[in-house]
Amino acid sequence: MAQLTHPGRERRHMGVRAAGCLIGLACGDALGAHYEFGPSLSSDTAVAMLGGGPFNFEPGEFTDDTAMALGIARAIVVAHRRSDPTGADAIDIAAILGEWLAWLGVTKDVGVQTGAILRALERAERIDEASCRILSERHHERSGKRSGGNGALMRTAPVALAYLHDTTGLAAMARRVAQLTHWEDAAGDACVLWCFAIVHAVNTGKLDIRIGLDELPADRQPYWLERIAEAESAHPAHFSSDNGWVVSAFRAAWSAIYHSISELKKIDVVDALERAVRGGNDTDTVAAIAGSLIGAAAGAAVFPARWRTILHGWSISSERDLIALALDTVEPTAFGDDRWPRATHVKAKPLGTLARHPHDAGVWLGSLDVLDRLPADVTAVVSMCRTGTQQIPSPRRDDIQVVDFWLVDDVDANVDTAAVVIDAADTVAALREAGHVVFLHCVAAHSRTPTVAAAYSARHLGRDCMTAHEEIRTVLPQESAWRNPEFIALLEKLPT
Repeated sequence: MAQLTHPGRERRHMGVRAAGCLIGLACGDALGAHYEFGPSLSSDTAVAMLGGGPFNFEPGEFTDDTAMALGIARAIVVAHRRSDPTGADAIDIAAILGEWLAWLGVTKDVGVQTGAILRALERAERIDEASCRILSERHHERSGKRSGGNGALMRTAPVALAYLHDTTGLAAMARRVAQLTHWEDAAGDACVLWCFAIVHAVNTGKLDIRIGLDELPADRQPYWLERIAEAESAHPAHFSSDNGWVVSAFRAAWSAIYHSISELKKIDVVDALERAVRGGNDTDTVAAIAGSLIGAAAGAAVFPARWRTILHGWSISSERDLIALALDTVEPTAFGDDRWPRATHVKAKPLGTLARHPHDAGVWLGSLDVLDRLPADVTAVVSMCRTGTQQIPSPRRDDIQVVDFWLVDDVDANVDTAAVVIDAADTVAALREAGHVVFLHCVAAHSRTPTVAAAYSARHLGRDCMTAHEEIRTVLPQESAWRNPEFIALLEKLPT
């Protein structure tokens, strides 16, 4: 069978898209938690990351969907660090089981089928793949050969991240990990299709759910072509009555993505995940599945700050933890503890750039090094560049709200520049409305900082955008300042 390889892939986008896969998974999961087992909602019903739901999750807290995926991701990192793995050695299955059992002891929720198998494995005190597969197959036989719940599909995304460079062995591994708890062929098939779609999305930025069809047995390919066509002809609510079944969860998730793109003519992660949630019933799982794929195409940067800043759950305290794990899953040697996103400090030139926003004295503008000596009145930081985990010195660090954005200055190097700039500007406005004094910065305050500051002026202070940009630049250093043509073009047509 033909394997997906991308020797000419856009490596500059791979990191943000790989991170988007896990960020999307967690965002969809946490967004849907409040609505789980609820009815379908109308298209004009507002959807928010509220927490609560039948298991009383906190706002922004992800559920078992993401937690089990993270166990797989950590097992991938274990295998990577032990050797240079390929094929059957790409994931440490015993490490997966160890992670899942650790999570099982503290989780608020676990699927009935998954919980039964893992508890039986724990009682047997033989934590290995062979023992787990025996238990999974026995469960399948006892249930009348119906073990195709959606629990394998919801967690499969990290398997794809392990094979971004070469998909040889991906189909077998996706099925192998699925069968640890879900023996039925349909569960393995769905995981194969979703994994190949994620690999394609991370490498190209494009969505193609049919890209992995050739990896399925020939006699099951027509079945899945029909199911995909059904997803594209109906909306997620059509599949809500049985979306605990892997085939319907697959259809509902793809339906949300497909119809969002068809109607909006672009990739919009918020719209797609809201559609997934409005479908009803197993909302967290359907939205988590959808989030993993659309995030792989769109990248982490475009998920709104109002979601990203409150993400947390088992073994994860922030979005930065998720990003670090995603990058380690792809290339663990490229992102050590001394490098972003885990580095305590990111080196900064001692520029000392600091100025009040000319249109709002409650917003400071400046360079990265100013984080070491923030003005006393600052209570929130909006970072448009990479920062260290302790870049703001104690004791102030724990008292300052920090919102990070993924934006770079290279022309055409961002996945969706407009979405990031608008979200950053709107975040400044939301922080100001909440009473914060904001420090908005990038590395040197030459390009990203004035761009976002101008967008804030235009969208929230009633200023002409280009005039605002010029006025902002007058209070910042002009020597060597670069007017990024991509940013300028964006400001010229910025929606207000």
